[in-house]
Amino acid sequence: GIHPTIRGEVWEFLLGCFDPKSTYEEREQLRQQRREQYQKWKNDCREIFPVVGSGQFITAPVITEDGGDGPNSTEIVQELINRGPLDKKIIDWLLLLHQIGLDVKRTDRSLVFYEKQENLSKLWDILAVYAWIDTDVGYCQAGMSDLCSPMIILLDDEADSFWCFERLMRRLRGNFRCTESSVGVETQLSHLAAVTQVIDPKLHQHLETLGGGDYLFAVRMLMVLFRREFSFCDSLYLWEMMWALEYDPDLFYLYEEPTPSLEESKKKAKSMRHYGKFERENMKIKTDEAPLPISVFLVASVLKEKSTKLLHEARGLDDVVKILNDITGSLDAKKACNEAIKLHKKYLKK
Repeated sequence: GIHPTIRGEVWEFLLGCFDPKSTYEEREQLRQQRREQYQKWKNDCREIFPVVGSGQFITAPVITEDGGDGPNSTEIVQELINRGPLDKKIIDWLLLLHQIGLDVKRTDRSLVFYEKQENLSKLWDILAVYAWIDTDVGYCQAGMSDLCSPMIILLDDEADSFWCFERLMRRLRGNFRCTESSVGVETQLSHLAAVTQVIDPKLHQHLETLGGGDYLFAVRMLMVLFRREFSFCDSLYLWEMMWALEYDPDLFYLYEEPTPSLEESKKKAKSMRHYGKFERENMKIKTDEAPLPISVFLVASVLKEKSTKLLHEARGLDDVVKILNDITGSLDAKKACNEAIKLHKKYLKK
């Protein structure tokens, strides 16, 4: 794994915050611009709801869905309502704030870091600002706080933590995007079903027979990238291995607004060795379809490892969930990644 003293800095590269070829001066300039942008968004949020940035956070609703006073409405919100009908974006955002607060209270509470109120409110602030700028996803009570928490612990500056989280959400936001008829993660679940059908058809058939062909029992693993299956330290180790294996040196350019200099830099040929091992395998296959993320193959590797137990002991979906819950604390991150790469190669040969 990465040494704890430089982990935050390395993560910024792995997640595409910076161009791997950039100089220290270029990174500092970009970092300063991003800090100013984050502060601007945070100020916008604070103007609407001054609890943002106050060192406090809320856990009770302050507004109703039709934009009226909530049971725990504050003077600030009442004043907003009195000014006239609220914009839908503001109502939707205010409705999320207590949900974020409830999750903040539950996230990584065994860690000494979160014994300090200021760190809890920092987590709340970042998630509140993110919900304000990403109206498509907003906030989803399915693990966003679990994904954000390590960023705050690793990076001292709140704005730097925000941008690391924002970059991680670029990869995962599809899982959190919900409509009235579907949840985003269903796409990855269907991919997981397809992978399992190829690498372990017997197990796939058994799960179908039990009524688990939708693979909903694997939602948590995909949504929070195994945060609940591993200890805090082991999950960080797993994440950085995943990101290193999936690494694409062009990631920074994929996330930035196109400019002539960015476009020019993108065109420069890169050696295959600049890419992660998993990404190199994907590049060998010429297809128009987007490659599957390594997380899908990690879940498939867990299912394969528990295949015998699932086939012989699972008589219903409750048994499947119980068997998978039993893996908590017993998984080896390095072994799981190696197995995922093997399954990926096997799947690509289908």
